Amino acid sequence: MVPERLELARGYGADVTINAATEDAVAIVRDMTGGYGCDVYIENTGHPSGVTQGLQMIRKLGRFVEFSVFGSETTADWSIIGDRKELDIRGAHLGPYCYPIAIDLLTRGLATSNGIVTHGYALEEWETALAVANSLDSVKVLMRPGFRGNAA
Repeated sequence: MVPERLELARGYGADVTINAATEDAVAIVRDMTGGYGCDVYIENTGHPSGVTQGLQMIRKLGRFVEFSVFGSETTADWSIIGDRKELDIRGAHLGPYCYPIAIDLLTRGLATSNGIVTHGYALEEWETALAVANSLDSVKVLMRPGFRGNAA
């Protein structure tokens, strides 16, 4: 976890941020909820440990939303999902219905990409853009025809 990204989350209104690399996220959430667990867990790390962590952290009858793209096959303990916790599992990954809502919110100034889109490149600079996107130096990278300058 990159500390600057946690700071960005706080800037966007997160009351609590947890660095799972240095803190026991499951214990913190259990403590915050009196041992109950979280109502909703959104997995967006793309790492198998995020799935395991979520299954441990979420409450019985909670909702698990999978938003990641994994680089390889990922397994889960289905006895937790179906038997012990009876979870509501949802898949979500930028369906076409999301774009009009996001564009509307950005257009009306009700949402911003400031701080999230950290780098911008013209399409001709795609190799550099992809290298930056794959580094920990960026949050999101914008590529656009004719783009000039940095998005940050």
